[in-house]
Amino acid sequence: MNEVKECLRNIEQTYKVFQQQQFTFIAALDHTREEAHDKIRPVASIGQVQAYMDHHCNNTTDRRILLMFLNICSDLNKLCQKLEALHPGTSVTNNILEKCKLLVSPSNDLSTIRAKYPHDVVNHLSCDEAKNHYGGVVSLIPIVLDCMKSWVAHSEKLPRNFLQNVSDGSADSQKRTQQDVSAKASAPLGPRPAILTTATQTLVSYKDYSREQNSKHGKKKAPEWHREYHLEISQWTLETTWETLLLKGTKLIHLLHRGGWLLNMVSSIHFSCFLPP
Repeated sequence: MNEVKECLRNIEQTYKVFQQQQFTFIAALDHTREEAHDKIRPVASIGQVQAYMDHHCNNTTDRRILLMFLNICSDLNKLCQKLEALHPGTSVTNNILEKCKLLVSPSNDLSTIRAKYPHDVVNHLSCDEAKNHYGGVVSLIPIVLDCMKSWVAHSEKLPRNFLQNVSDGSADSQKRTQQDVSAKASAPLGPRPAILTTATQTLVSYKDYSREQNSKHGKKKAPEWHREYHLEISQWTLETTWETLLLKGTKLIHLLHRGGWLLNMVSSIHFSCFLPP
């Protein structure tokens, strides 16, 4: 909520600067409408102002003030998205937000809207300008700002636990998304080959055997063939190519023969699984 308030204050400050240059804004619209041979119809949408600036603006001052107006409208549109994401809202806040989104839509017809007291933007226009040409476009920003202030005021009256629950739900959702991504990244690409499963089972059997020998004879330094076997079988469980597995299997048989454990090994591994399916 504090971030929304800060954005709203920044837009208000920019608008105050723009409001002081309203006569420059009206002059720029006059020049571009004349250049576009479009002096009859009113300036009725944000998209119309954008088209004037893009295709019929030949003056640096006119371009600057028109761009300032369009940037404020763009900031208001982005703020609407922030408001929508902040919390689900109530019927009151949702209606206010829908009105804001409609007003800042590039194609929305602004010709009938008028900013009322305490705003005096319409009073600075002539009767003809206010009624037939610019009354809507100069009223847009103050009306949207009022709506957003009203949205903030209603939202602050909501129970704290309502906003807290929404915040927690958003955090939980982000956490679940990160967990899903991590799970997908760590998931195997396909079914585990039978040779890898058998090798893992053999490693477990070997560890049980080692613990049994240590318990019988006391903890002694493992012989060289034990360490080599442990290293080979650990790496073997990570291998994926059949050629490498066959080479590793040959070396393991040699090591097990050195350790006198070959008979135990034969009972727990099926050498037929060395053959690819």
